[in-house]
Amino acid sequence: MKKIIIFYASYGGGHLSAARSIKQYIDSNYSDMNVELIDCVKYISNALDKVTTTAYKEMAKKAPWAWGRVYAKSQKGALAHISSSSNKLMAIKLLKLLREKNPDLIISTHPFGSQMVSYLKRKEKFDCSLATVMTDYAPHEQWLIGKEYIDYFFVAHKGMKEALEAHNIPAERIHVTGIPLSGKFLKHYDRSGIFSDFHLNPEKKVILFFGGGEFGLGKTRTLEILSALISASDAQIVAIAGKNEKMKKHFDEISVTCSRPEDILVLPFTDKVPELMSISYLVVTKPGGLTTTESLASGLPLILINPIPGQEEENAAFLEKEGVAFWLRKTDSPYEALSEFFQNPEKIKKMRLNAKLHAKRNSTKDICSILLDQPS
Repeated sequence: MKKIIIFYASYGGGHLSAARSIKQYIDSNYSDMNVELIDCVKYISNALDKVTTTAYKEMAKKAPWAWGRVYAKSQKGALAHISSSSNKLMAIKLLKLLREKNPDLIISTHPFGSQMVSYLKRKEKFDCSLATVMTDYAPHEQWLIGKEYIDYFFVAHKGMKEALEAHNIPAERIHVTGIPLSGKFLKHYDRSGIFSDFHLNPEKKVILFFGGGEFGLGKTRTLEILSALISASDAQIVAIAGKNEKMKKHFDEISVTCSRPEDILVLPFTDKVPELMSISYLVVTKPGGLTTTESLASGLPLILINPIPGQEEENAAFLEKEGVAFWLRKTDSPYEALSEFFQNPEKIKKMRLNAKLHAKRNSTKDICSILLDQPS
């Protein structure tokens, strides 16, 4: 029985979702594996986890510019040193867990896990195979601390592989698989049944609008964009507020007072995103790695809004450059920019084609195959 630990940390939902997707695939397709998901920061200290995740959420919500500075400075200089030094101290506590579990393989979807395990490997305190799964479209140097002791790097695209090679990481350790994806996005759904279940018109296009999110970023701007989207397009809009009850209330108000209320469907948190993407024309969202990956896997182009400075702005720049997304910047007039966008159906058609070309639908399978389908 092969023992596997998957480390994640609760800074945004993408790290956990990537970890879950990998675990689910292994559990469903391999019979001789014992897989555990562990929040590496929470294991070390519940208090530390609460303080740091709360600080991240509050900074991302109330002062995103400050998070952008933290993101940039954590790649170099004093902040990077503090981060890596603190992770060394935390690694000592993690050692107890590793000796108790004695895993054959560790997979980390957050840089903290990779840093701590690589430190223990360097100090010859513990040894096993270590895989890092990057969950964004641009490499942050925090992922590369302890790179000499990381056996596998899984990245979203070829440009990230080239960036890692420039940091003297051997090419054979870097695998361009894409970000892990839930198998729910690979299923074939009954489109007519979904239109019926959600009381949508199958004769009209559907735009999926993610505007709530964990942080409720830019409430005023988000509402302005939703109103502009209703005016600039003739599609049905499914506006998902997530667990943000205040945002849902605002969405409901817009849906009632807008010029075509029959074309607006407001939803709270839903686990039917794969089904909704299967009937959609495009997606409006902030450019987190998770929703972006799911959209591309569903062949959907993106309109990107409200990126957190740092990794999400880097994601947005990459996706726009690759022709799969239109980045609605904070200096743009939403109505003018969206009106111009929807007046160019050929551009949208090309973006849809590019989305399919960039989709890595077998990302989770490929990661697991590289790690597990090798002779012992």
